Amino acid sequence: MTTPAATRVLVVGEINVDLVLKGLHADPAPGHEVLADDFLMTPGSSSMICAMGLARLGNAVAFHGKLGADAWGDYCFAALRDAGIDVASLGADPALRTGVTVSLSTPRDRALVTFPGAIVALRADEVSDALLASVGHLHVSSFYLQKALRPGCRALFARARAAGLSTSLDPGFDPEQRWGEDLREVLAEVDLFLPNQEELRALAGTDEVRAGLAALDNGRTRIVVKRGRQGCASLHEGELLEVPAFTVDAVDSTGAGDSFDAGFLHAWLRKLPLRECMRWGSACGSLSTRGIGGTTRQATADEAMALLAGAP
Repeated sequence: MTTPAATRVLVVGEINVDLVLKGLHADPAPGHEVLADDFLMTPGSSSMICAMGLARLGNAVAFHGKLGADAWGDYCFAALRDAGIDVASLGADPALRTGVTVSLSTPRDRALVTFPGAIVALRADEVSDALLASVGHLHVSSFYLQKALRPGCRALFARARAAGLSTSLDPGFDPEQRWGEDLREVLAEVDLFLPNQEELRALAGTDEVRAGLAALDNGRTRIVVKRGRQGCASLHEGELLEVPAFTVDAVDSTGAGDSFDAGFLHAWLRKLPLRECMRWGSACGSLSTRGIGGTTRQATADEAMALLAGAP
């Protein structure tokens, strides 16, 4: 499953380091010290994890974002470059500090604390027409975290659509929990929308998956909701299509949804049927939980195919 040149992927998004604390002995509380079983520093951010997952699967990927002229920025730049990702449009800005996320993680779930830093500085008009012309697909993650990108996000997707690109968006969580209506306007220009179940619930105002998908349906955008251990779901020809998650020896769920995005896009860009795209997403999301952090155990295409071949 090689990547056609026309489907080279541009990921536009945030860059930060993940400091992952695994196996907390208790929930953190003011005035108390909590021990963890393990710690790891890894490349972080929804955008970086998705980009590195796509590259790990064998896709041609370019990345555009902002980072500070600091040790965290050097670390992230090297991680993207060493993953085989085109970082020609990345440059360190001495006026910025690279973002940092502390992930408090268990095999079941995780809590995140983020210093945004340079994440909030990227603007949509900084993505050049020449950069868009060099790729076949545009992916954006963390709509709510990227405060400077957000106002121009619809225009960016419209430019990409006019240039003949396919597009995808992962909203990420809204730390302010306002879930503004502007995202619905952005979806009018987006081919593929990849929220998780909590994000879908907040955006659609319902706990019921089918009703939530129907509430956001605009007649154009394919919506696939990630449901963790329950797999994923999408509306297909008016019916709810559900695909289960895969059972693996999970260590850490950090970034599993972003690896799902990578797996789904890997199949979707090769025009596989929707159910197969969902299975690829679930397989890659599940396999990514085998190690600490979002990128340490992301799936290769061979690993994903082996898991898919052994499942019903």
